[in-house]
Amino acid sequence: MGDIRYKRGRAYAADMAAYALAMAEDNSAQMGRVRRNLVRALQEDVTPRQREMLLLYYAQRLNTRQIGEKLGVSRSSVARTIKRGEARLRRCLRYGAEALLRPEE
Repeated sequence: MGDIRYKRGRAYAADMAAYALAMAEDNSAQMGRVRRNLVRALQEDVTPRQREMLLLYYAQRLNTRQIGEKLGVSRSSVARTIKRGEARLRRCLRYGAEALLRPEE
């Protein structure tokens, strides 16, 4: 009996996954615009130091201690700089989101 329930559960999960995939609208163009604008914001809207630390943290997946050792600064300074850079990026993307999400002309 438990085996039947398990199969039904798996079948149900597979059906739901197929349904979600079928119902999801294609947002690849919108995501592409967001990615391009995030790269532009990284280049233009954060300080060089913030950009360096954000890239080490997110792209190279170093932790704050490792970044601090690499750059010769304290771990707390790294954490503070990353948070400030994230805040700048969030502000840029939030306030520019309407323009960013419009189709390019």
